[in-house]
Amino acid sequence: MDKNATLDRIDLKILAALQQDGRIPFQRLSELVNLTPRPCLERVRRLEKAGIIKGYTAIVALPEPRHAVVVLAQVALADHAISQQAFTKELLNTPAVLDCWLVSGTYDFLIRIGCKDMNQYRELAEQWLSSTAFKIDKIITTTELQQLKRDAEAV
Repeated sequence: MDKNATLDRIDLKILAALQQDGRIPFQRLSELVNLTPRPCLERVRRLEKAGIIKGYTAIVALPEPRHAVVVLAQVALADHAISQQAFTKELLNTPAVLDCWLVSGTYDFLIRIGCKDMNQYRELAEQWLSSTAFKIDKIITTTELQQLKRDAEAV
């Protein structure tokens, strides 16, 4: 993202509209932000080029869940300096890891993991815990029961 990019109120209106509907026609978008279509399109392209708009996506609700079990895991490393980089690489390359955050506080990582069953999660956790490269102190888990809210603007 361009650190020198400045956003005016029209840019913010464009971003808000695109967060609500990434497939909105430019004609409708331009009407919402009180611009003609050409300048509106140019602003969107500038926001894309600056890395402020990183892409467009669909929020999907499948009739059958893709992951029967979704686990939120808090992971504490025993030695950050040695294992953080290796564990980060592992997280980025593990298909079961749906989302992950490096966090401050008692734990180092908050990880959202999608599994076909609890046994798959147990095997993954055991693999991580037994790895000498990761030096995991502990993993605390919580299982998702039901999604109550998902803010499309925060995704």
